[in-house]
Amino acid sequence: MGDFETLESFGATDIKDLTWQQLLSYDACTNCGRCQDNCPAWASGKPLSPRKVIQDMRGYMEQRAPELIGAAVAGESAPAPSTSMVSDAVGEEVLWSCTTCAACVEACPVGISHIDSIVDMRRYLMLEQASAPDTALTALQSMEQRGHPWSGTTLTRESWLEGMEGVPTIDENPNAEVLFWVGCTGALVERGVSVTQAMASVLKKAKVNFAVLGAQETCTGDPARRMGNEYLFQILAGQNIETINGYGIKTVLTTCPHCFNTMRNEYSQVAEGFDVDWDVEVLHYTEYVDRLISEGRLSISDVDTTSQNGVNEITYHDSCYLGRHNDIYDQPRAIAKAVLGVEVREMSQCRSRGFCCGAGGGRMWMEESGERVNHIRTDHFLETDTDTVAVSCPFCLQMFEEGISAKGQQDRKRAQDLIEIVDEAT
Repeated sequence: MGDFETLESFGATDIKDLTWQQLLSYDACTNCGRCQDNCPAWASGKPLSPRKVIQDMRGYMEQRAPELIGAAVAGESAPAPSTSMVSDAVGEEVLWSCTTCAACVEACPVGISHIDSIVDMRRYLMLEQASAPDTALTALQSMEQRGHPWSGTTLTRESWLEGMEGVPTIDENPNAEVLFWVGCTGALVERGVSVTQAMASVLKKAKVNFAVLGAQETCTGDPARRMGNEYLFQILAGQNIETINGYGIKTVLTTCPHCFNTMRNEYSQVAEGFDVDWDVEVLHYTEYVDRLISEGRLSISDVDTTSQNGVNEITYHDSCYLGRHNDIYDQPRAIAKAVLGVEVREMSQCRSRGFCCGAGGGRMWMEESGERVNHIRTDHFLETDTDTVAVSCPFCLQMFEEGISAKGQQDRKRAQDLIEIVDEAT
């Protein structure tokens, strides 16, 4: 939080607010268009073109740089820009269309990170202008007031524990080896509750010494950071770091790739800012369950996911924050093979080329223009001729279920979290 006490402005509204690496990347862009070709926002008719964002930023940089250099040489203050980098050069609707899926980053031959610039400009809109989609602001307000983005829920952090035996809180089992991080969606969205219960069931079957935080858990802050409210993210992250460190927890297990990514890759930076340690192993359940199966701690029985073509198989959707952001592709497929005895039938776009479900980057809480991204991805699933699409993310699960229903396929097709299939098989 120290940075916020000294900063005079937040986010990026001028090229002087960007890093030299970002400025260099604009100049390095070859304008090949691979980022645009792989962008789910562009494919679904949104105004966002990653290529155009970078090219527009380059144009703004070339226009603005002489003014800044001239002022620096003359020893004068930089003049105010004549046009807005955020609103004029790029456009607010463009910035809010991004799912932060990293398909553009994966496709870029010169390693440009489009997401960093987009989120930096979102921070300016959010913290300086209070300008964001109304539904996004509602979710963020709920995070501030309730510690989660699901403002309309009647569930509590411990509702899912009703009827569950042998699931202790950390106060009841302070010597737990693993903290099961339930997450907001896992506790507070009805469909997520069944996934959470399946995860707890599998942990019990494997005789894992685990516990949950229960009412002490709060949002990791991922939606706040992606939507540009860095201040709220720092507050929530700081609270969680203090809570987890306070119990001496060394291993955290998540079902949500967004919680996983934030805690594994970003909490250490937050902890450093607070001058505290973050010596915690953060695992997504696909990593952990793959390990449990390999060690023989889970007994697998047959699960019937037979498709109408008579083959016992499923297809698998790679969550962007599990796959492209963290390179976890093999473990979910190894789990599926252990359960079904056959390889998954891959969609046309899979692994590092997987197509986003449309919910990342805070888009879960924003209205959508053009074609829905999840409907495009649902079509990819339907093309496989399997009856079940397995996912490892609560957002992806909701998006597929909506897509299947919208396509009128709810009586023939289904989406399941992979851990639900594991629970059925053990």
